[in-house]
Amino acid sequence: MTEAAKDKGNPVLNALDFIDMQISKLEGVMLAVGVIAMTINTIAAVVSRFVFNNAITVTDELNVIFIVLVTYAGLSYAARNGRHIRMSAIYDALPKKIRKVLMIVMTSVTSAFMFFLAFYSYRYIAEVYESGRILPALGLPVFYIYLWVPFGFIMTGLQYAFTAVRNLTQNDVYLSTHIKDGYTDT
Repeated sequence: MTEAAKDKGNPVLNALDFIDMQISKLEGVMLAVGVIAMTINTIAAVVSRFVFNNAITVTDELNVIFIVLVTYAGLSYAARNGRHIRMSAIYDALPKKIRKVLMIVMTSVTSAFMFFLAFYSYRYIAEVYESGRILPALGLPVFYIYLWVPFGFIMTGLQYAFTAVRNLTQNDVYLSTHIKDGYTDT
């Protein structure tokens, strides 16, 4: 029986796959909207500055918001697709069983660390909120910029937790929920 066939009968993996798919859709929208909005905003700033000789004052603040959005949505996207940087020379030389144990430990610890960072980023946002600081050009409270940070850490923590579960329930070693460990020739 193939692993794909085993997944169909495993309700835990089916639930994780469903949640993963929904998070993936949300990330896709966030990344697309963030990048497109940043592009349009930057082009508008350039056109305004060089064609009309008048700068749009909110463009820098908007781009900061979009950069934070794309960065923290991108964390989870990279985790889902096994795209984070790895230093794996020693890891790759180890037997499969040891690599599997290491992958479970690494993804579990990374997941816990992401949730820890989400907690502390939430506390930071609460401090910024209490300070009452506002963006000078937009007039929005500064804490709005940082709302994406704990959200991104939580989504990334979920991705690593899902990967740990995948490695605990499957025979192969997985870098993410659907990416198996190993190298492919292109």
